[in-house]
Amino acid sequence: MIWVSAVIIALLLAFVLIFMCTVFIGAPYVPSLKREIEESMTNLYKVSEKDCLVDLGSGDGVVLKCACEHGAKLAYGVEINSFLIWISRWRLRKYGDRAKVVLGNIYTVKLPKETTVVYLFGDSRDNKRILRHIRAEAKRIGHPIYLISNAFTMPDMKAVKNHRTHFLYKIDN
Repeated sequence: MIWVSAVIIALLLAFVLIFMCTVFIGAPYVPSLKREIEESMTNLYKVSEKDCLVDLGSGDGVVLKCACEHGAKLAYGVEINSFLIWISRWRLRKYGDRAKVVLGNIYTVKLPKETTVVYLFGDSRDNKRILRHIRAEAKRIGHPIYLISNAFTMPDMKAVKNHRTHFLYKIDN
C-alpha cells in the first residue's frame, strides 16, 4: 500500500514539475475559450480548406480542433509540455493527418512551408521575440503569414482587424 502512495505522489510531483517548467520557458498553460476561438475563426480570419494553421503553444489542442472543424487542411501544434501533447493528440485523433502536435520550442520551430496563419496566446513579455521569429519564418517560406494573437497586441504593429480579445496581423515576407 505504501508503494502505491509513493507512485501517486511521484506522478503528482512530475505533473506539477512539468507545468512549473513551462512558466520559466514560456507562457503558462491557460485554457482558451472555444466560443472565442470560434468567433476569431469566423469574424476575424475565416479559416478554410486552403489554410494551414499553426498554434504556437497549442496547450490542450482546442484551437487545433476548431481549425479542423473549420476545414483547415492542416492544424499544426507546437507545445513544450508533453502531458498537454498527449491530451491534444487524444482530442485530435479523429482528424488523422490533418492534425499534428509536436514537442518543440515556439521560438525556434520551423513552420510548415504551407503555413498561412499562426495562432498565439502568448505573453506580452515574449511578443517581440516571437514576432521576430514569425517574420523570419515568413521570409524563409516565401509568403505572408497572418497572425492571430489572443489577448495581447504585437509591439510596433497595427492590427489589420480585431474582434473582442483577438487581434489579426499580417506578417509580410
